[in-house]
Amino acid sequence: MKKIQFFDTTLRDGEQTPGVNFDVKEKVQIALQLEKLGVDVIEAGFPIASLGDFECVKSVAEALTSSAVTGLARCNRKDIDRVCEALQHAQKPQIHVFLATSDVHMMYKLKMSRAEVLKSIAEHVAYAKKYFDVVQFSPEDATRTERLFLIQAVQTAIDAGASVINIPDTVGYTNPTEFGQLFRDLKQHIPEFDDVIFSSHCHNDLGMAAANSLAAIENGALRVEGAINGIGERAGNTALEEVAVALHIRKDIYAAESHIKLDQIKSTSDLVSRLSGLPVPKNKAVIGGNAFAHESGIHQDGVLKNPDTYEIITPALVGVEKNSLPLGKLSGRHAFTNRMEELGYVLDEQEQKAAFKRFKALADVKKFVSEEDLHALILGQQNEASERFVLNHMQVQYVTGGIQGAVIRISGKESADVQEDAATGAGSIEAIYNTIDRLTGQRLTLVDYRIQAITAGQDAQAEVHVVIETESGANFHGIGIDHDVLTASAKAYLHASSKAKTAEEEGVAAHGL
Repeated sequence: MKKIQFFDTTLRDGEQTPGVNFDVKEKVQIALQLEKLGVDVIEAGFPIASLGDFECVKSVAEALTSSAVTGLARCNRKDIDRVCEALQHAQKPQIHVFLATSDVHMMYKLKMSRAEVLKSIAEHVAYAKKYFDVVQFSPEDATRTERLFLIQAVQTAIDAGASVINIPDTVGYTNPTEFGQLFRDLKQHIPEFDDVIFSSHCHNDLGMAAANSLAAIENGALRVEGAINGIGERAGNTALEEVAVALHIRKDIYAAESHIKLDQIKSTSDLVSRLSGLPVPKNKAVIGGNAFAHESGIHQDGVLKNPDTYEIITPALVGVEKNSLPLGKLSGRHAFTNRMEELGYVLDEQEQKAAFKRFKALADVKKFVSEEDLHALILGQQNEASERFVLNHMQVQYVTGGIQGAVIRISGKESADVQEDAATGAGSIEAIYNTIDRLTGQRLTLVDYRIQAITAGQDAQAEVHVVIETESGANFHGIGIDHDVLTASAKAYLHASSKAKTAEEEGVAAHGL
């Protein structure tokens, strides 16, 4: 059986989803979970894009021990040098270099001739090879590139030292038949096809990303790129969890296996969903809420008699469990700490104390604390630890004529300065957000607001997600968790405001395949 490498770009291409901005701590947390999932290569970001992106790539590189980590670079020496700097402490560093090869990209974006593109590929892949044993080259927009020129570009990269060739369907244009033929053409015309690793990077604009990736594997690809939950530019990337389970269930077709630990899929999906603020659709393949639900009476009867009648994937295969966590207000710190370790959280002494204090406060108002509650507890603690602003006090009241008023007190994370202000709005949420804007000195537009209960019942915690837009048009996502919906709403807006303020100071840029 051939071994398929999984290359995860959740932290790079996935983060290019509008409104998704992971900070350093969030990226490290996701990367560690991806490593636990068994991902072979993690693309941590685009180091030249901003200081923040550089620090994220550097931190992820220092945290990983078994998965390889890579950084993205254009065919540009400064980009490559920046990746080198970010990955200098990585145990398994790789680099991903790309340059567009389609006529439309060369003419309108690059303003380069074919000869100039080939020269740049040869020069920069060779330059990257001086510093990295594994150099991956991607001809951006490969599926709309004239076939003979694509072969020429790929051959140029291999001759210059590339050991991985990634074929990106940058705009989600191709279909499985065409994509499979593309790989067969490469195999026919590239003498070194079996000596290097060929990879696929598919976008989901026409809903065929996973199918195209599997077609590539059928025709010689040994690496597949994608993101957890399929997040990414526009309609997103290949959903890695779908490809992993398809390879497992249909070994008779693909004759392939991977290092992916399938029982970690649900935990990984939940983490990415929470930190990105992008809910997983109920009907999402493999990990959606309805993936193992059966409404039809005929289906229910069949499953009760034998699950194989209507379930080709068992819930346990992907880590879906129904057990709850029997922790309550009488539980001690030892039991709490052990359970947190079982859930995969590595907390230092100070973080443990803070988390246990939050747990006891939560247990005082809930009959029992579920596993979902504990995940939310840590997420809320991490979010608040990374914020520039801390919510100290909030009072919301009805004024007159349907107007609501809010009085809010915040303090700076790195200073003892306390600010207090008040504002009104057509509703309580608008009043709270108008007040926060006055306190932080920002002019922000609320693009999205969503509330979800973490668990069932009247004592459920509220998880609020917001997306804000700055005057420059940048979007930022924030999460707030609290028993009180209004407090959770204020925390979510402060979280997003903190990200916007930091990004404004550092500058934000993005590039993608």
